[in-house]
This record gives sequence, structure tokens and C-alpha cells, in this order.
Amino acid sequence: MAPSPNPAPSFPDSARGSCHYAELKLSRSATSQELRQSFRQLSKLYHPDTTQLPTQQAESAFARLQLAYATLSDPARRRAYDQQLDLVAAPPLAPVAVPEPGAPPGRRVSVRRALSGGEWLALLLLGVALVLSLVLGIGVAWARGLALVTPPSWSIAGVDGPPEPPLGPVLAQTGKDEPPTNADAPL
Repeated sequence: MAPSPNPAPSFPDSARGSCHYAELKLSRSATSQELRQSFRQLSKLYHPDTTQLPTQQAESAFARLQLAYATLSDPARRRAYDQQLDLVAAPPLAPVAVPEPGAPPGRRVSVRRALSGGEWLALLLLGVALVLSLVLGIGVAWARGLALVTPPSWSIAGVDGPPEPPLGPVLAQTGKDEPPTNADAPL
């Protein structure tokens, strides 16, 4: 039984620890002639018609052998397989921060991390300071007798224009009980 012309691409199975080179009992530097010789010797050993192994075991071993030979005999597929082996064997890389689009070159991009205890304390103190300043401001306004909520002029019935300014401070400056007239104005 000859290998199929375009079997599905196959990559190393790291879970089982198998490799096409191990299936063919070759090193990664094996030549195409060594590859062919090893395949012929092992196919005689594992072919279901010529082996002493049980039929199921022989068929699965022979299928793995055919897949390994089909992958390694094609130069393009062998390069892809070798690259995949290198990726599996390489140590994992540390995550790299990708710069945001439009960010100036050379600017470091921040990486998300958990807040430290000191940062949490600083946030708590800022929140407490904000609440205390709001309470203090409202308390001072209430103590002075200022209105905390003033309705807008458009919601007051009977007002046709902008509200007139209070006359209290003007009367206090002139010392009179009446508002100033044009006669009191300086020339």
C-alpha cells in the first residue's frame, strides 16, 4: 500500500511525545535517501501482510509510518514540520506589550497589573477626602443659611425676565432705607 499523494498535514504530538523522525528511527539531519531506506525497512517490518504483530497494531503502526514518510519526503512539508518542532521545543516567550495605533514611536505602553496595597490605600484616602470636603462644604453653606437648592428662574411663576439683583447690599452702602435715585448719583 503506497502513501497517499497528499495526506493531511501532520504536526508533532507533544501529548504522546511521538515525532515523525522517531517513527522512522532517524535524526532531523537525515537525507532523503536515508529517509527512503528507513521507510522501506520499517514498512517490511510493520506491513500487515508481512508482520507477526496483531492486525490492528500492525495497521496503526504502518499508517503512522506512512504519514511520517509522506510528511518528511516532501521538502515544503518537512520545513513546516521542522518549524513546528522548533516551536514546541522552544521555551515560552514573555508577553510583549503591543503599542496602540497612533502612539508615538518609542513610547512605552503600560501593561495591566494588579494594584498594590499602597495604591489601594491612596485611593481610599482620596475617596475619604472627597466625601469629607463635600460634607464640609454643604455644612458651611447650611450654617450660613444659604439655600442648598435654588430653583431656576424659568420655573418661578410670574417672572417674565431675568431676576432682579437683590437690593440689600446697595441699601447697606448708602445708609438709606430706600433705593438710590438719579438725584443721589454723583455728577
